[in-house]
Amino acid sequence: MTPPMEHSHTEDLLAFLSDGSSPYHVVAEAARRLEKAGFTELSGTAEWTGRTGGSFLIRGGALIAWYVPEGAPAHAPFRILGAHTDSPNLRVKPTPDTGNAGWRQIAVEVYGGVPLNTWLDRDLGISGRLTLRDGTSALVKIDEALCRVPQLAIHLDRSVNDGLALDRQRQMQPVWSLGRPEQGALLRRIGDHAGVDPARILGWDLMLHDIQAPGHLGAEREFLVSSRLDNLVSVHAGVTALTSAADFWSRNTAPDGLFRIPVLAAFDHEEVGSGSEAGAQSPLLERVLSRSVAARGGGTEDWSRALAGSLCASADMAHAVHPNYTELHDPDNHPLPGGGPVVKVNVNQRYATDGTGLAAFAAACERADVPWQRFVSNNAMPCGTSIGPITAARLGVTTVDVGVPGLSMHSARELVGADDPGYLARALTELVTAG
Repeated sequence: MTPPMEHSHTEDLLAFLSDGSSPYHVVAEAARRLEKAGFTELSGTAEWTGRTGGSFLIRGGALIAWYVPEGAPAHAPFRILGAHTDSPNLRVKPTPDTGNAGWRQIAVEVYGGVPLNTWLDRDLGISGRLTLRDGTSALVKIDEALCRVPQLAIHLDRSVNDGLALDRQRQMQPVWSLGRPEQGALLRRIGDHAGVDPARILGWDLMLHDIQAPGHLGAEREFLVSSRLDNLVSVHAGVTALTSAADFWSRNTAPDGLFRIPVLAAFDHEEVGSGSEAGAQSPLLERVLSRSVAARGGGTEDWSRALAGSLCASADMAHAVHPNYTELHDPDNHPLPGGGPVVKVNVNQRYATDGTGLAAFAAACERADVPWQRFVSNNAMPCGTSIGPITAARLGVTTVDVGVPGLSMHSARELVGADDPGYLARALTELVTAG
């Protein structure tokens, strides 16, 4: 059974998963929790001079948050928690109204590495961001069974279980009504739901989401099943760790002046390469951290000293060993749900972990009484990657790639151990306060 501390964390995570149907909703909920903890939202165009305490900056579907303890020098090193707010899904095209043979459909584009079959025959809602004529934006979330992508009946595709893939474009267009395609119909429906005049909507970033609620699975409720576990488990753990670290630093002084600046970097667009203004390849994190140093009176030397002593834990989903396909995993490393967070290693630098980073995370786990595991890809299989190598290369800081192990990664509904999100949060909290 789930220990009491991890149980509390898990129940809070379920609410976070329900709220975070798009990267914009994830950021809004993270910001709400940070503000409740005393953090202040900053504008990129405002002056940050002398900022101490908790601050955060929002850029689209990304959020950078940090806490500067009172008395922290300009050269204080950072303890960075990296994660991403996006998940593979189906995204609405700029001309959304389409259809065929008397059906109204929604034109969508596949975002990221989506196992398409997992999105078939699921009740889907729509959520995201509307950009209005005056330049402002509004969040919208239709959390009801608005549409679905219907599976072709087996009578019309006898080879479906043999792996036959139909034309991807044709296969993934959801149905949502009957009638001829009518341009503007979907936006009218969405605008009405959001309380926005559709005539004011000039742009949108909309996506489909599975409306089935997250929940528990297993004989002892030992698993969590939900959409977007990759990577909202890590974002939620990062918010938890940052607010816990802020509480610690607000009540304690640094022994021997060893201050650390805890940072949460929750990027967007990781699933498609991180190459956007809100992605890990952008200068967003670098600029925020350098401005934080300058706001405390620091110069180039302080900036270099701060990075030299910094550490980044890049937290993303990890592969648990699959009982039906064990031959696809490394023969000597079989992470399991419930065994604690995983340290991900790849000598070809698809993950940025080295011995120094691994040791720092392992020590944090030991201090927090958290079990941990290792993941290494099978030599015969290509290895995935995360934001860790990007952050390590861009900032030149020691980085360790970690994550919660699970099954069905990138599926419309994924599985992890119920204890592991809480274990991850405890380890990250220890890392950013004492690591």
